[in-house]
Amino acid sequence: MEQREVPAHEPAHEPWTGETGDGQRVVSQRKEQAGEAPHLSVVVPVYNEEESLQTLYTRLTEALEPLGFPYEMVVVDDGSKDRSFELLKGLALADPRLRVIRFRRNFGQTAAFSAGFDRARGQVIITIDADLQNDPADIPRLLEKIEAGYDVVSGWRKQRQDPFWSRRLPSIFANRLISVMTSIHLHDYGCSLKAYRAEVLKNIQLYGDLHRFIPAIASWQGIEVAEIPVNHEPRRFGSSKYGLGRTIRVIIDLLTVRFLLSYATRPMQIFGLFGLVSMAMGIGISFYLASLKALSGEELADRPLLLLGVLLIMLGAQFISLGLIGELVVRTYFETQKKPTYVVREAVNSGEEL
Repeated sequence: MEQREVPAHEPAHEPWTGETGDGQRVVSQRKEQAGEAPHLSVVVPVYNEEESLQTLYTRLTEALEPLGFPYEMVVVDDGSKDRSFELLKGLALADPRLRVIRFRRNFGQTAAFSAGFDRARGQVIITIDADLQNDPADIPRLLEKIEAGYDVVSGWRKQRQDPFWSRRLPSIFANRLISVMTSIHLHDYGCSLKAYRAEVLKNIQLYGDLHRFIPAIASWQGIEVAEIPVNHEPRRFGSSKYGLGRTIRVIIDLLTVRFLLSYATRPMQIFGLFGLVSMAMGIGISFYLASLKALSGEELADRPLLLLGVLLIMLGAQFISLGLIGELVVRTYFETQKKPTYVVREAVNSGEEL
């Protein structure tokens, strides 16, 4: 990636060359950059990764320093049981551009990403795993796409270095299902190496295990999404924190995402539709049975169809009631917190600050 031309309102920085003598130049530059609002934030969730942290820090620094603008690394220790936090604390004391947050217990990767996003100050936010399978050298290529006008750039582990049956095959199935359900077509939703414009993440709240669906959740804002192949390396230390059970959780979370994308602000349209269809079928069955009774005098008490008709009418009424309750909840959520149901990309002479 060619070095970015620094606008007039941003102070220029000479990239570190490594010729430091007693190290004073490095410390001076790091303090100088730490005092500025960073252009780039790198968010790294960590859980029991003590063997990889020093190498990760070194490789991130080597990839970020030549870019020529201020950056920060926001590392979230997700309740590690090993020496991860002690190592991160030592690195942070030596480099103020490294910020470390420690959870009291393991809350999960989604919570770690959310904590990192809340504290990231950069205009662009990069996410990357701490297990060294993602390559920090790919970060400049992600930034190139962001500078080309995209809002989200997702990495694609085209040559993925994971076991086929336990990791890659379930991932292929899950990625295709997510693409069909969300209409955001990516080859690799599970790759943590992604780049986001900060304003995209500002309007997203993450719960459960929804971090892999961020591009899909953000799609309601009308974002531009790109995907580029990135390097993927075999895992050097420890073992993966995920197994086949993750596929089941992905499918369950996908139902949540699909509902949020389509009906989060209009629940009556989905529940009301089910209710009307169910009630119409129940009433149709009831009229049919009533006509049989009136015209031919047939007994209806021992016919299962009568019970089905009554059940469908009751279900229809419950679905409609659920839709009305959902409408009240949605209005309470948006109106009490004054949350808009739209996102403004830019405005001209509008008198508002975006």
